[in-house]
Amino acid sequence: MAPKYFKTSGHLLVCQGPNCQARGSALLYKALWNHLERAALAYYKTGGSIRLTESGCLGSCSYGPSLCVYRQTPVGLEEGWYAAVDFPQAARIAQAVHDGAALPTEHQYGPA
Repeated sequence: MAPKYFKTSGHLLVCQGPNCQARGSALLYKALWNHLERAALAYYKTGGSIRLTESGCLGSCSYGPSLCVYRQTPVGLEEGWYAAVDFPQAARIAQAVHDGAALPTEHQYGPA
């Protein structure tokens, strides 16, 4: 039997480096995971499409928690890098990815 394939619209990574953890990234990850499950946005839920992963350093150590998002668009791979992310912002980012909407620009850093 082959593994089950889940279609996804995007992938969110939450930094778990020591500086981000000191600023609450472990709690942010847990809260976002619970939100994705409750809102049926998690990739394995019916209608869901978001993958969420803990990651190593995302490069904004003094401004954590950091979050990075990748998603495939008709014109190629889109990425968004965020610093000083709180739960409401993370939830807005996840919803935008799921809906295929424009990524929020608040607290974005890195490549445009």
